[in-house]
Amino acid sequence: MKTFPESELIINSDGSCFHLHLRPEQLADRVILVGDPARVNTVAAHFDSIECEVQSREFHTITGTYKGKRITCQSHGIGCDNIDIVMNELDTLANIDYATRTERPEHRTLTCVRIGTCGGLQPYTPTGSFVASVKSIGFDGLLNYYAGRNDVCDLKMEEAFKHHMQWNPIKGAPYVAVANPELTEQIAQDDMVRGYTISCGGFYGPQGRELRAPIADPTQNAKAQSFEYDGMHVCNFEMESSALAGLAALLGHRATTCCMVIANRFAKEMNTEYKNTIDTLIRKVLDRI
Repeated sequence: MKTFPESELIINSDGSCFHLHLRPEQLADRVILVGDPARVNTVAAHFDSIECEVQSREFHTITGTYKGKRITCQSHGIGCDNIDIVMNELDTLANIDYATRTERPEHRTLTCVRIGTCGGLQPYTPTGSFVASVKSIGFDGLLNYYAGRNDVCDLKMEEAFKHHMQWNPIKGAPYVAVANPELTEQIAQDDMVRGYTISCGGFYGPQGRELRAPIADPTQNAKAQSFEYDGMHVCNFEMESSALAGLAALLGHRATTCCMVIANRFAKEMNTEYKNTIDTLIRKVLDRI
């Protein structure tokens, strides 16, 4: 039986996991993930009851009930590096006995839906539209550090994408993580655009934004927009969905991402007042999760 030493599985003195400060009994099977810690309150405002609330750094958690469903809303901050922390620690809460530091004999599967914001890349993804990430292309390289990444990635699409983009290997190998198909259908239904998402390791240069520092490939976004595979296109940029889909699959959980477009890079439009309208997407996910 595998035992996890103190340096690898770090448990706080109150019996909570290191970064999230959650205890195992505080985690629901259904998890809504959001980037902004303040957005946890927006989601939880719809709950019928609140069971617990915990906050540590950018990690804000509220567990409660919504129409009879026990749900945890968890903030993750910005970037795939934070998803690495959140998904691994949520999995330890579900599947490791903290008292004995051993893996539980029966696997507990979490259902995770990330609600985010993104930049649209297609003319049919204007500001305000909702995009469900069928597959996510990770520019961040996170999943490449895990054994088994080839088993949860679309390797043929990876090669097609690198060829189309004339990929420079100095940037590291992109990976294509696949969201849980059944969960994606359950959440997207008939009112979300389905497509591919690029998860970037930054907001400016990695997403093709050029301010004072010149970017290495000024044609990146145009090439990404024109990429087609199995009849789908790259619909949007964001910064977390690839790590979420990939790590969830590696750990035996169900995960998908849906985002509201707040900037259309194709039309060069931006909606800075998106916080007033994202509640529509939140209510859809709460009803469907």
